[in-house]
Amino acid sequence: TLQNVTLPPSENCTSPDLCWTEGNLTWTLKNVTETDYISKCQHLFANSDLPDLGIGLILLALSLLVLCSCLVMIVKLLNSVLKGQVASVIKKTINTDFPFPFTWLAGYLAMLAGAGMTFVVQSSSVFTSAITPLVGIGVISIERSYPLTLGANIGTTTTAILAALASPGSTLKYSLQIALCHFFFNISGILLFYPLPFTRLPIRMSKTLGNITAKYRWFAIFYLLVCFFLLPLFVFGLSLAGWPVLLGVCLPLFALFIAVIVINIMQSKRPHSLPEKLQNWDFLPIWLHSLEPWDNIIMSSLAFCGKHCCGFCKCCKVNAEQEGAKDKQLKTMEVYENTIAMAEEERGRRAPSVACVEKTGTNNTAL
Repeated sequence: TLQNVTLPPSENCTSPDLCWTEGNLTWTLKNVTETDYISKCQHLFANSDLPDLGIGLILLALSLLVLCSCLVMIVKLLNSVLKGQVASVIKKTINTDFPFPFTWLAGYLAMLAGAGMTFVVQSSSVFTSAITPLVGIGVISIERSYPLTLGANIGTTTTAILAALASPGSTLKYSLQIALCHFFFNISGILLFYPLPFTRLPIRMSKTLGNITAKYRWFAIFYLLVCFFLLPLFVFGLSLAGWPVLLGVCLPLFALFIAVIVINIMQSKRPHSLPEKLQNWDFLPIWLHSLEPWDNIIMSSLAFCGKHCCGFCKCCKVNAEQEGAKDKQLKTMEVYENTIAMAEEERGRRAPSVACVEKTGTNNTAL
Protein backbone atom coordinates (compact mmCIF):
# COMPACT_ATOMS: atom_id res chain seq x y z
CA THR A 1 0.00 0.00 0.00
CA LEU A 2 1.05 3.57 -0.59
CA GLN A 3 1.16 5.90 2.41
CA ASN A 4 2.14 9.52 2.91
CA VAL A 5 5.23 9.88 5.09
CA THR A 6 7.24 12.90 6.13
CA LEU A 7 10.90 13.46 5.31
CA PRO A 8 12.88 15.50 7.84
CA PRO A 9 15.12 17.23 5.29
CA SER A 10 13.78 18.02 1.86
CA GLU A 11 17.05 16.80 0.29
CA ASN A 12 15.99 13.16 0.99
CA CYS A 13 13.25 13.40 -1.60
CA THR A 14 13.97 10.82 -4.30
CA SER A 15 11.77 12.36 -6.97
CA PRO A 16 10.41 15.90 -7.16
CA ASP A 17 7.20 14.61 -8.74
CA LEU A 18 6.43 12.48 -5.65
CA CYS A 19 7.27 15.14 -3.04
CA TRP A 20 5.40 18.18 -1.87
CA THR A 21 5.82 20.66 0.92
CA GLU A 22 3.25 21.75 3.47
CA GLY A 23 4.63 24.37 5.80
CA ASN A 24 7.82 23.03 7.36
CA LEU A 25 7.09 19.37 6.40
CA THR A 26 8.08 17.58 3.20
CA TRP A 27 5.82 14.70 2.14
CA THR A 28 6.42 11.79 -0.23
CA LEU A 29 4.86 8.45 -1.21
CA LYS A 30 6.31 5.19 0.17
CA ASN A 31 5.42 1.52 -0.27
CA VAL A 32 4.56 -0.05 3.08
CA THR A 33 4.06 -3.82 3.43
CA GLU A 34 1.43 -4.87 5.93
CA THR A 35 0.60 -8.42 7.05
CA ASP A 36 -3.03 -9.35 7.57
CA TYR A 37 -3.58 -12.55 9.56
CA ILE A 38 -6.54 -13.99 7.70
CA SER A 39 -6.59 -17.44 9.33
CA LYS A 40 -4.56 -19.37 11.89
CA CYS A 41 -2.15 -22.05 10.71
CA GLN A 42 -3.33 -25.60 11.23
CA HIS A 43 -0.65 -27.78 12.81
CA LEU A 44 -0.02 -29.77 15.96
CA PHE A 45 1.35 -26.87 18.02
CA ALA A 46 -0.87 -24.10 16.60
CA ASN A 47 -2.47 -23.31 19.97
CA SER A 48 0.69 -23.64 22.08
CA ASP A 49 2.94 -20.87 23.33
CA LEU A 50 6.16 -22.74 22.57
CA PRO A 51 8.80 -20.95 20.47
CA ASP A 52 9.77 -22.22 17.04
CA LEU A 53 13.01 -23.70 18.41
CA GLY A 54 11.18 -25.76 21.01
CA ILE A 55 8.64 -27.02 18.47
CA GLY A 56 11.43 -27.95 16.08
CA LEU A 57 13.30 -29.93 18.75
CA ILE A 58 10.14 -31.79 19.74
CA LEU A 59 9.37 -32.68 16.12
CA LEU A 60 12.99 -33.77 15.60
CA ALA A 61 12.82 -36.10 18.60
CA LEU A 62 9.49 -37.53 17.45
CA SER A 63 10.75 -38.08 13.90
CA LEU A 64 13.87 -39.87 15.15
CA LEU A 65 11.71 -42.03 17.42
CA VAL A 66 9.43 -42.97 14.52
CA LEU A 67 12.43 -43.65 12.28
CA CYS A 68 14.11 -45.95 14.81
CA SER A 69 10.82 -47.69 15.60
CA CYS A 70 10.15 -48.36 11.92
CA LEU A 71 13.66 -49.73 11.44
CA VAL A 72 13.30 -52.05 14.44
CA MET A 73 9.91 -53.27 13.20
CA ILE A 74 11.32 -53.85 9.71
CA VAL A 75 14.11 -55.98 11.18
CA LYS A 76 11.65 -57.95 13.34
CA LEU A 77 9.32 -58.49 10.39
CA LEU A 78 12.11 -59.62 8.09
CA ASN A 79 13.44 -61.96 10.76
CA SER A 80 10.03 -63.59 11.10
CA VAL A 81 9.29 -63.78 7.36
CA LEU A 82 12.68 -64.68 5.89
CA LYS A 83 13.22 -68.00 7.61
CA GLY A 84 13.70 -71.56 6.50
CA GLN A 85 13.40 -72.32 2.80
CA VAL A 86 12.45 -68.75 1.89
CA ALA A 87 15.72 -67.40 3.27
CA SER A 88 17.76 -70.12 1.57
CA VAL A 89 16.12 -69.46 -1.81
CA ILE A 90 16.71 -65.71 -1.53
CA LYS A 91 20.33 -66.27 -0.53
CA LYS A 92 20.94 -68.53 -3.50
CA THR A 93 19.21 -66.13 -5.90
CA ILE A 94 20.82 -62.87 -4.80
CA ASN A 95 24.28 -64.03 -3.75
CA THR A 96 24.90 -66.42 -6.65
CA ASP A 97 27.62 -65.53 -9.15
CA PHE A 98 27.77 -66.40 -12.82
CA PRO A 99 30.10 -69.13 -14.14
CA PHE A 100 33.82 -68.45 -14.47
CA PRO A 101 34.18 -66.26 -17.56
CA PHE A 102 31.33 -63.97 -16.45
CA THR A 103 31.84 -63.91 -12.68
CA TRP A 104 32.59 -60.19 -12.76
CA LEU A 105 29.22 -59.48 -14.42
CA ALA A 106 27.10 -60.28 -11.33
CA GLY A 107 28.22 -57.17 -9.46
CA TYR A 108 27.39 -54.85 -12.34
CA LEU A 109 23.96 -56.43 -12.75
CA ALA A 110 23.39 -55.87 -9.03
CA MET A 111 24.43 -52.26 -9.57
CA LEU A 112 21.85 -51.88 -12.33
CA ALA A 113 19.21 -53.46 -10.11
CA GLY A 114 20.01 -51.02 -7.31
CA ALA A 115 19.83 -48.07 -9.70
CA GLY A 116 16.49 -49.30 -11.09
CA MET A 117 14.93 -49.84 -7.67
CA THR A 118 16.09 -46.41 -6.51
CA PHE A 119 14.68 -44.84 -9.67
CA VAL A 120 11.32 -46.48 -8.94
CA VAL A 121 11.08 -45.33 -5.31
CA GLN A 122 12.92 -42.04 -6.03
CA SER A 123 14.88 -42.33 -2.80
CA SER A 124 18.20 -44.01 -2.13
CA SER A 125 17.58 -43.78 1.61
CA VAL A 126 14.53 -46.05 1.35
CA PHE A 127 16.43 -48.63 -0.70
CA THR A 128 19.53 -48.68 1.52
CA SER A 129 17.37 -48.78 4.66
CA ALA A 130 15.71 -51.90 3.28
CA ILE A 131 19.06 -53.51 2.39
CA THR A 132 20.67 -52.91 5.79
CA PRO A 133 18.47 -55.27 7.86
CA LEU A 134 18.70 -57.91 5.12
CA VAL A 135 22.47 -57.83 5.47
CA GLY A 136 22.12 -57.95 9.25
CA ILE A 137 20.06 -61.15 9.20
CA GLY A 138 22.35 -62.77 6.63
CA VAL A 139 20.04 -62.84 3.61
CA ILE A 140 22.29 -60.59 1.49
CA SER A 141 26.06 -60.75 1.76
CA ILE A 142 28.18 -57.64 2.21
CA GLU A 143 29.90 -58.32 -1.11
CA ARG A 144 26.51 -58.21 -2.87
CA SER A 145 25.11 -55.25 -0.92
CA TYR A 146 28.10 -53.11 -1.93
CA PRO A 147 27.22 -52.93 -5.68
CA LEU A 148 23.54 -52.55 -4.76
CA THR A 149 24.40 -49.47 -2.69
CA LEU A 150 26.57 -48.07 -5.47
CA GLY A 151 23.70 -48.54 -7.88
CA ALA A 152 21.40 -46.72 -5.46
CA ASN A 153 23.82 -43.78 -5.52
CA ILE A 154 23.52 -43.72 -9.31
CA GLY A 155 19.74 -44.03 -9.21
CA THR A 156 19.33 -41.11 -6.84
CA THR A 157 20.96 -38.78 -9.39
CA THR A 158 17.99 -39.28 -11.70
CA THR A 159 15.88 -37.18 -9.34
CA ALA A 160 18.13 -34.16 -9.84
CA ILE A 161 18.28 -34.76 -13.61
CA LEU A 162 14.48 -34.91 -13.88
CA ALA A 163 14.15 -31.76 -11.78
CA ALA A 164 16.71 -30.01 -13.99
CA LEU A 165 14.85 -31.00 -17.16
CA ALA A 166 11.66 -29.52 -15.70
CA SER A 167 13.28 -26.12 -15.08
CA PRO A 168 12.58 -23.17 -17.42
CA GLY A 169 14.70 -22.60 -20.50
CA SER A 170 16.59 -19.66 -19.02
CA THR A 171 18.02 -21.78 -16.18
CA LEU A 172 18.05 -25.20 -17.89
CA LYS A 173 21.75 -25.01 -18.74
CA TYR A 174 22.95 -24.32 -15.20
CA SER A 175 20.54 -26.67 -13.45
CA LEU A 176 21.49 -29.51 -15.81
CA GLN A 177 25.17 -28.82 -15.18
CA ILE A 178 24.66 -29.21 -11.43
CA ALA A 179 22.67 -32.43 -11.90
CA LEU A 180 25.37 -33.88 -14.15
CA CYS A 181 28.04 -32.91 -11.62
CA HIS A 182 26.17 -35.03 -9.07
CA PHE A 183 25.96 -37.90 -11.56
CA PHE A 184 29.63 -37.87 -12.59
CA PHE A 185 30.74 -37.50 -8.99
CA ASN A 186 29.07 -40.81 -8.13
CA ILE A 187 30.41 -42.40 -11.32
CA SER A 188 33.95 -41.36 -10.37
CA GLY A 189 33.48 -42.90 -6.92
CA ILE A 190 32.46 -46.20 -8.51
CA LEU A 191 35.45 -46.13 -10.87
CA LEU A 192 37.78 -45.56 -7.93
CA PHE A 193 36.43 -48.12 -5.47
CA TYR A 194 34.79 -50.95 -7.43
CA PRO A 195 36.23 -52.23 -10.76
CA LEU A 196 39.39 -53.80 -9.31
CA PRO A 197 38.90 -56.17 -6.33
CA PHE A 198 41.80 -54.74 -4.30
CA THR A 199 40.28 -51.23 -4.54
CA ARG A 200 37.08 -52.28 -2.76
CA LEU A 201 38.22 -50.74 0.50
CA PRO A 202 34.71 -50.02 1.87
CA ILE A 203 34.01 -53.76 2.15
CA ARG A 204 37.11 -54.40 4.27
CA MET A 205 36.52 -51.26 6.32
CA SER A 206 32.92 -52.24 7.03
CA LYS A 207 33.97 -55.72 8.14
CA THR A 208 36.65 -54.28 10.42
CA LEU A 209 34.26 -51.79 12.00
CA GLY A 210 31.63 -54.52 12.33
CA ASN A 211 34.04 -56.81 14.18
CA ILE A 212 35.04 -54.00 16.53
CA THR A 213 31.39 -53.08 17.17
CA ALA A 214 30.49 -56.72 17.83
CA LYS A 215 33.06 -56.76 20.63
CA TYR A 216 32.55 -53.21 21.91
CA ARG A 217 28.93 -52.15 21.41
CA TRP A 218 29.56 -48.54 22.43
CA PHE A 219 31.97 -48.09 19.50
CA ALA A 220 29.06 -47.61 17.07
CA ILE A 221 27.83 -44.53 18.96
CA PHE A 222 31.40 -43.26 19.29
CA TYR A 223 31.93 -43.67 15.54
CA LEU A 224 28.75 -41.74 14.71
CA LEU A 225 29.60 -38.89 17.09
CA VAL A 226 33.18 -38.53 15.83
CA CYS A 227 32.60 -38.90 12.09
CA PHE A 228 29.33 -36.98 11.77
CA PHE A 229 29.60 -34.33 14.52
CA LEU A 230 32.99 -33.81 16.17
CA LEU A 231 35.23 -34.17 13.10
CA PRO A 232 33.14 -31.84 10.86
CA LEU A 233 32.93 -29.29 13.69
CA PHE A 234 36.70 -29.52 14.18
CA VAL A 235 37.42 -28.93 10.48
CA PHE A 236 34.82 -26.15 10.29
CA GLY A 237 36.35 -24.39 13.29
CA LEU A 238 39.81 -24.59 11.75
CA SER A 239 38.47 -23.26 8.44
CA LEU A 240 37.10 -20.21 10.24
CA ALA A 241 40.59 -19.50 11.55
CA GLY A 242 41.93 -19.37 7.98
CA TRP A 243 43.66 -21.57 5.44
CA PRO A 244 47.12 -21.39 7.08
CA VAL A 245 45.74 -22.71 10.37
CA LEU A 246 43.66 -25.38 8.62
CA LEU A 247 46.60 -26.68 6.58
CA GLY A 248 49.04 -26.39 9.47
CA VAL A 249 46.88 -28.61 11.68
CA CYS A 250 45.27 -31.00 9.19
CA LEU A 251 48.35 -31.88 7.12
CA PRO A 252 50.40 -33.27 10.05
CA LEU A 253 47.37 -35.17 11.34
CA PHE A 254 46.70 -36.60 7.89
CA ALA A 255 50.37 -37.62 7.50
CA LEU A 256 50.26 -39.32 10.92
CA PHE A 257 47.07 -41.16 9.93
CA ILE A 258 48.64 -42.44 6.69
CA ALA A 259 51.80 -43.51 8.56
CA VAL A 260 49.76 -45.50 11.09
CA ILE A 261 47.86 -47.27 8.30
CA VAL A 262 51.09 -48.17 6.46
CA ILE A 263 52.71 -49.48 9.65
CA ASN A 264 49.64 -51.56 10.48
CA ILE A 265 49.69 -53.13 7.01
CA MET A 266 53.39 -53.90 7.27
CA GLN A 267 52.95 -55.35 10.76
CA SER A 268 50.42 -57.83 9.40
CA LYS A 269 52.15 -58.57 6.06
CA ARG A 270 55.90 -58.11 6.53
CA PRO A 271 56.76 -57.38 10.16
CA HIS A 272 60.46 -58.24 9.70
CA SER A 273 60.89 -55.29 7.34
CA LEU A 274 60.15 -52.90 10.20
CA PRO A 275 62.43 -51.95 13.07
CA GLU A 276 62.07 -54.18 16.09
CA LYS A 277 60.30 -51.48 18.07
CA LEU A 278 57.70 -50.90 15.35
CA GLN A 279 56.82 -54.55 14.82
CA ASN A 280 54.04 -54.06 17.38
CA TRP A 281 52.48 -51.22 19.33
CA ASP A 282 53.44 -52.49 22.77
CA PHE A 283 55.84 -49.58 23.32
CA LEU A 284 52.83 -47.22 23.47
CA PRO A 285 50.50 -46.95 26.47
CA ILE A 286 47.77 -49.55 26.29
CA TRP A 287 45.01 -46.95 25.95
CA LEU A 288 46.60 -45.75 22.69
CA HIS A 289 46.50 -49.11 20.89
CA SER A 290 43.68 -51.01 22.56
CA LEU A 291 40.01 -50.33 23.29
CA GLU A 292 40.00 -52.59 26.35
CA PRO A 293 40.78 -49.83 28.92
CA TRP A 294 38.14 -47.57 27.38
CA ASP A 295 35.66 -50.44 27.43
CA ASN A 296 36.32 -51.03 31.13
CA ILE A 297 35.74 -47.36 31.91
CA ILE A 298 32.54 -47.10 29.86
CA MET A 299 31.07 -50.37 31.12
CA SER A 300 31.91 -49.46 34.72
CA SER A 301 30.21 -46.09 34.26
CA LEU A 302 27.13 -47.72 32.77
CA ALA A 303 27.01 -50.27 35.57
CA PHE A 304 27.31 -47.50 38.17
CA CYS A 305 24.51 -45.50 36.53
CA GLY A 306 22.34 -48.59 36.24
CA LYS A 307 22.86 -49.43 39.90
CA HIS A 308 22.44 -45.98 41.46
CA CYS A 309 20.48 -43.90 38.95
CA CYS A 310 18.09 -46.63 37.89
CA GLY A 311 17.91 -48.30 41.31
CA PHE A 312 15.20 -45.90 42.48
CA CYS A 313 12.92 -46.83 39.61
CA LYS A 314 10.28 -49.40 40.46
CA CYS A 315 10.40 -51.06 37.05
CA CYS A 316 14.15 -51.59 37.39
CA LYS A 317 13.64 -53.29 40.75
CA VAL A 318 10.97 -55.52 39.23
CA ASN A 319 13.30 -56.45 36.38
CA ALA A 320 16.09 -57.22 38.83
CA GLU A 321 13.76 -59.45 40.84
CA GLN A 322 12.67 -61.24 37.68
CA GLU A 323 16.27 -61.82 36.66
CA GLY A 324 17.02 -63.21 40.11
CA ALA A 325 14.03 -65.55 39.89
CA LYS A 326 15.19 -66.75 36.48
CA ASP A 327 18.65 -67.46 37.86
CA LYS A 328 17.18 -69.47 40.74
CA GLN A 329 14.94 -71.39 38.36
CA LEU A 330 17.85 -72.17 36.09
CA LYS A 331 19.88 -73.33 39.06
CA THR A 332 17.17 -75.79 40.12
CA MET A 333 16.85 -77.18 36.61
CA GLU A 334 20.55 -77.91 36.14
CA VAL A 335 21.51 -81.60 35.98
CA TYR A 336 24.89 -83.02 36.92
CA GLU A 337 26.35 -86.48 36.51
CA ASN A 338 26.55 -88.59 39.67
CA THR A 339 29.85 -90.41 39.36
CA ILE A 340 29.20 -92.65 42.39
CA ALA A 341 25.88 -93.91 41.02
CA MET A 342 27.48 -94.47 37.62
CA ALA A 343 30.28 -96.50 39.21
CA GLU A 344 27.80 -98.63 41.17
CA GLU A 345 25.77 -99.21 38.01
CA GLU A 346 28.89 -100.29 36.16
CA ARG A 347 29.77 -102.75 38.93
CA GLY A 348 26.22 -104.12 38.80
CA ARG A 349 26.59 -104.77 35.08
CA ARG A 350 29.81 -106.66 35.68
CA ALA A 351 28.20 -108.90 38.40
CA PRO A 352 24.73 -109.84 37.10
CA SER A 353 24.30 -112.72 39.58
CA VAL A 354 24.10 -110.31 42.51
CA ALA A 355 20.62 -108.90 43.09
CA CYS A 356 19.41 -106.09 45.32
CA VAL A 357 16.28 -106.73 47.34
CA GLU A 358 14.58 -103.94 49.26
CA LYS A 359 12.57 -104.89 52.32
CA THR A 360 9.29 -103.12 52.64
CA GLY A 361 8.83 -101.16 55.80
CA THR A 362 12.56 -100.89 56.54
CA ASN A 363 15.41 -98.73 55.37
CA ASN A 364 17.88 -101.62 55.06
CA THR A 365 18.92 -103.20 51.81
CA ALA A 366 19.84 -106.91 51.74
CA LEU A 367 22.11 -108.50 49.21
